[in-house]
Amino acid sequence: MQALPLPQADAATAAAIKDWLARFAACVREVDYAGAYPFWHDAIVIFGTYQELVRSRQAWTDTQWDNVWPRTADFAFDLANTEVLASPDGGMAVAITPWTSTGFHRDGTPFPRPGRATIVLARQPDGRWVGVHSHMSLGKGVPQDSFGSRPIKAR
Repeated sequence: MQALPLPQADAATAAAIKDWLARFAACVREVDYAGAYPFWHDAIVIFGTYQELVRSRQAWTDTQWDNVWPRTADFAFDLANTEVLASPDGGMAVAITPWTSTGFHRDGTPFPRPGRATIVLARQPDGRWVGVHSHMSLGKGVPQDSFGSRPIKAR
């Protein structure tokens, strides 16, 4: 039986999701938790590079963000290689995206820290996109731990 084609997002939806990714990545680079909170649903369910399964944005902040954002630098999604899928009714979208960052060994020397993410977003009644699921993982062979120390801009 022939499967339907992938539900590729239309150009406007793809652009909106890529803009969302770029704006969220800026919060990660700034270690700005307060600025990042509106991007995510309060009851989000995630898998991460540091935690297996986390339920709620606050638990995600405490267990994943605190262990990654201040300890790494230069986070960015690779928007040129990002795929965006969307439901036919435009209510949900999925971003499938590589990302890059810089990690730090115990002695402070930097190392490339690439990974990939799948992010599920739901369109809100006011038209905003809100992340309802995130699964981020490091690339093969990339050290799990990073030892940078950057201040948190805002909680």
